[in-house]
Amino acid sequence: MTLTPSPRYRQKFSALPRSVTAVPSEARHGDMIEAHSHPWVQLLYASDGVMRVRTEHGVWIIPPRRALLIAPGVLHELTMLSHVNLRTLYIDAEAVGGLVEDCRVLEVSPLLRELILALAVEPVDYPPEGRGGDLARLILSELAAMETVPIAVPWPRDRRLQALCTEIMARPGSPRRLEDLALDAGASARTLIRLFPKETGLHYRQWVQQVHLAHAFEMLARGESVGAIARALGYASPSAFTSMFRRLLGRTPQHYLAEWKDGKVPPAGGGVAPPHLHAAAPRGQRR
Repeated sequence: MTLTPSPRYRQKFSALPRSVTAVPSEARHGDMIEAHSHPWVQLLYASDGVMRVRTEHGVWIIPPRRALLIAPGVLHELTMLSHVNLRTLYIDAEAVGGLVEDCRVLEVSPLLRELILALAVEPVDYPPEGRGGDLARLILSELAAMETVPIAVPWPRDRRLQALCTEIMARPGSPRRLEDLALDAGASARTLIRLFPKETGLHYRQWVQQVHLAHAFEMLARGESVGAIARALGYASPSAFTSMFRRLLGRTPQHYLAEWKDGKVPPAGGGVAPPHLHAAAPRGQRR
């Protein structure tokens, strides 16, 4: 998708007050922050609520316990899918080196969560050698150890494929056949299936599964049951959905639902999908 920087967006800072700056804010369900970029690294994190982030290369749905690390200069727009308590970090790119080149979804450890919340109540110009500086250094150390979560919905540039992908994103559980969706997009199903690997790096079924995972995490964050999620996404049974989920992520949806209810997250490195499932070159299985 093509994003155009919004002329209405205004940067919060002309220059970062510190190498790590935390900015707390709240947003309502349906609020949107139009396309913009930053000259520094951004960590988008919500202590409560769910948001959707779009760039020219992909779509991410970010529930609590996850964060999106965004490289400098990457155009992105945000849509709030619920009431959201944002705790955004702006980070000097030199402080994190090559930690991010585009976007990375991170599993937020309990320690990182508490560090972010603590820094968010410090003044933005905290003394570098005081408590704020200590928190900032611990945050950078913790970020360097965070694992990437292999969930991303890469976005194509071909307009016909964009039309198909937009429809699937809007109605991920639709029973409509690919052949019918392809006609609406102005191409044959065979043509679009051939385009998927070239445009997104994923085969069609793999891409659809990434959409399903993204929507599943949004629904899990709202506390919806696995059965309700399976029905909404068009699976024949909760067990069929759970099998797909576990095959790709190494954990069941019930596991994540229980952890979020308990306020816990897996330790860094635990339950992470194999390297071939990461966004750079994912290879899933057919549903």
